[in-house]
Amino acid sequence: MQQILTLLFFTFGAAFLASLPPGLLNLNAAKASVEKGKANGVMFGLGVAVAVMMQTYVAVRIAKYILRNQHVVEVLLQIAIVLFFVLAIFFFIKGRKQRQREIVLVEGKKRNSFSRGVFLALINLLAIPYYSGLNTVFHGQGFMTYALEDEVVFILAAGGGTFLAMYLYVFYFDKMEKKTSTFSKNSNYILSALMVLLFVITCIRFFNR
Repeated sequence: MQQILTLLFFTFGAAFLASLPPGLLNLNAAKASVEKGKANGVMFGLGVAVAVMMQTYVAVRIAKYILRNQHVVEVLLQIAIVLFFVLAIFFFIKGRKQRQREIVLVEGKKRNSFSRGVFLALINLLAIPYYSGLNTVFHGQGFMTYALEDEVVFILAAGGGTFLAMYLYVFYFDKMEKKTSTFSKNSNYILSALMVLLFVITCIRFFNR
């Protein structure tokens, strides 16, 4: 039970933090809320969460296949070390350079809010390598296995963390809009810290192999 709760906590948190910085998905959730009401914003967020869970399922399948090939794992760990290091610097610099700016909402076609959320999230292919890498790191730390219950928790937590971030944009966009610079800066610092943590964990795993 403790292992399941640990997996739930870290996956939920990683998904939530990854969805916090202002971007196409969360700003369109706010747009749907402003133009069509909060219910539509929530439906858009649900669509995004469902798409993320679909992508996470694919990511788990990829990670599971990769872990069966130890040579591939070693190469990916080396790549992950470099990637997490670069991303940590990137988000830190982005946070330092953040300036006050007007939030621009991206125009979307007139369609059902839920299906639009699914569509926009599915075209964000970065979610698959992100959750695949996260899955691999968690597996290496021992609180993620490929038992059915672990996979279900990982997928649901990824969707839940994403939906919470969308929900905050739907209901608190007016307050967040007034503090966009501070919000963006802090979220980038948090992401930078997360990348540093993943960098350290991956290094430990790689050098202890």
